[in-house]
Amino acid sequence: MVSTVAETENNNVEKKNNSRLAEIAKSLVKNKLSVFGLVIIALILLTAIFTPLITDYGPYEQNLENTKLGIGSEGHMLGTDNYGRDVWSRIAHGAGISLLVGLSSVGFGLIGGIILGLLAGYYRKLDGIVMRIVDLLFAFPGILLAMLVIAMLGTSLVNVVIAISIWSIPGCARIVRGSVLSIKRQEYILAMKTVGASDWRILFKHILPNCTAPLIVYGTMRMATAILSTSALSYLGLGAQPPTAEWGAMIAAGQDFMWEAPHLAVIPGIAIMLTVFSFNVVGDGVRDALDPNMDLNN
Repeated sequence: MVSTVAETENNNVEKKNNSRLAEIAKSLVKNKLSVFGLVIIALILLTAIFTPLITDYGPYEQNLENTKLGIGSEGHMLGTDNYGRDVWSRIAHGAGISLLVGLSSVGFGLIGGIILGLLAGYYRKLDGIVMRIVDLLFAFPGILLAMLVIAMLGTSLVNVVIAISIWSIPGCARIVRGSVLSIKRQEYILAMKTVGASDWRILFKHILPNCTAPLIVYGTMRMATAILSTSALSYLGLGAQPPTAEWGAMIAAGQDFMWEAPHLAVIPGIAIMLTVFSFNVVGDGVRDALDPNMDLNN
């Protein structure tokens, strides 16, 4: 009997969450800035997927007879760099790198943060230990923590993913812990414990799904930070190494030619700006949709 009541209550909660997600989607559609961000993200994603089909040159294909051509040059929509490589091809290829590194680092960070947050929120004995580790990570400014990790592991995009993943863990862990502390006091969770449901079943089937909303907001906003951090680290020479077509590395290479060929640094800078802006406005839109006072403010 208790089991039936618990399952019924859990189903009601899941239906409520599904309804809430539908409301979030409707709210995003009404938010013009968020729609603009979604369109830009979709275009960047399509560019990354179909790069071989929409570019005429390889990102590393050199032509020393046509170096530093300007925007709109014949055969080169965005010109060429100091090695005669097509800038549009490198920008399109860099979109895939930025999205891949961003998704990977945020994904691994979320996994680590979710595990630590669930353990800290559900088990009181582990709470103090886990949260002190989280506080220790918070003691370092994010970019410095990433630089420290890369300094120990070496310079490469793989190590950039590891560094940003570690940087992403503490914020996610705190969000999940706070949600778990609230959810585990709900009646249906107490009922599941009464019928002998295992802790892992309760955590991953009943508690974690109800932490989805704040994680979506965090993940979306974190994507912007991850992409910007990847570019910053590559610009400093700690991430992608030449001749990799990564936006931050392209800015670093193009800054030496700002007076004679400013597009070499400006175009990848615009690409970074649009991508980061788009993820931020989408994250803001999701956050506003989750605001319980949203209806009062409209």
